Amino acid sequence: MGSKNLKAIAFRGTKGTKVAHPVEFYKIAKKLIKVANGPATAKYRDQGTPAGILSYNKLGMFPINNMREGTWDKCESIVNGEVLNEEWIVKKVACSQCSIACDHLARIPKSHPDYPNLVASVDVELVYGYGTACGNDDWPTIFKCITQCDDLGIDAISGGVTCAMACDLYEEGIITKDDLGYELPFGSTKNLVRFNEEMILGKGFAGEIFGDGSREAGKRLEEKGRKNASFYAMQIKGLEMPAFDLHGMTSFAVGESVSIRGACHLRNGAYGLDAKGTFDRFGYEKPVERGKAIKGLEDVYALIDSYIICKFTRGIYENDAEMVKVFELVTGIPHTDETMLVRGDAIVTLSKCFNVRAGWTRDDDHPPERFFKQAHTRGPTKGVTLEEKGYQTLLSGYYKARGWDENTGIPTDETLKKLGLDFVIGKLEKSGGKK
Repeated sequence: MGSKNLKAIAFRGTKGTKVAHPVEFYKIAKKLIKVANGPATAKYRDQGTPAGILSYNKLGMFPINNMREGTWDKCESIVNGEVLNEEWIVKKVACSQCSIACDHLARIPKSHPDYPNLVASVDVELVYGYGTACGNDDWPTIFKCITQCDDLGIDAISGGVTCAMACDLYEEGIITKDDLGYELPFGSTKNLVRFNEEMILGKGFAGEIFGDGSREAGKRLEEKGRKNASFYAMQIKGLEMPAFDLHGMTSFAVGESVSIRGACHLRNGAYGLDAKGTFDRFGYEKPVERGKAIKGLEDVYALIDSYIICKFTRGIYENDAEMVKVFELVTGIPHTDETMLVRGDAIVTLSKCFNVRAGWTRDDDHPPERFFKQAHTRGPTKGVTLEEKGYQTLLSGYYKARGWDENTGIPTDETLKKLGLDFVIGKLEKSGGKK
């Protein structure tokens, strides 16, 4: 579409949506709406997604300075959901027909010398990307960078994390003031805004090197003789990492790395296994049990995406069976939670087959080297790194839980048959994925 200068394709229907069992559906819908207005979604309504900053900061899980650290005193005093909502948020916005209103809009006062009356939609991932990951505690700078991304059509997580990489490289002397034309240490404000704009628009050194994200930036710098630049790219499969530091998150280290599209917290939500203490977040025991837990979350998330419903509503259902019941009432297609979860399994496995055919291997299901080689220097994760042997054990446990080859991570023919994916059998070998 981009090569054809085509921005979008719009469709407009002329018929209404038919509900298979309208009476029963509206009954359960009213119940779910009532629950959605209650405690199950209160944190999203009250503070938005930044509500989690304080708790994750205390656990050493909130990324600071491009994942150099997992906790920061500025998160206690300035960069958190409480301060954001008390001092900056002016309006809460909801998607159509939603009662949660998780989107919180911030406004900079008209008296501000640089960004008067600027309005930004603020999410925890963007507070991390342009805030803590860049060592920046200045809210107006965060808001300005967010609006630059929104106005110019750039993903703000990737944008922020790529900026954080640049700050890190500057601190390490791998890029310099002579390259950029200005300084860019952690904690930069006006220069961060300047770099972000140049990167997005493809201008100067920032645009030339960083305009296609952190992975490409590392490659381009190393081609220019800047050794070890890729070490500072916080990405998996080319996608920049979300707001969780993996130093003390052994379960999510696997969950995030096996994500089909690259680093993503919305493919399985396995960060909860570490945050809630379901398994030892510093250990590597029970690899198959962990694998099953990650798989279960991944299968449910695949269904939620297929239903096209919001993941913030996942807590309003009594269980998976109730969510499946809603699907059945709308479509008229009978399912149980067990049979539906098999569909989720099939979705994830078929997506994995696509990656295998594209040439991706076990090596691509791996976090950045920083988490294995550079420990935090403060907080509850001080001195902690991931262990390669332990990580590989957990990864094999996940593959086994899925019925994929434990060594390669390629779905077996037996698993493909079980999931009704027979049409894939024989096609992975031709890709070079199977050895």
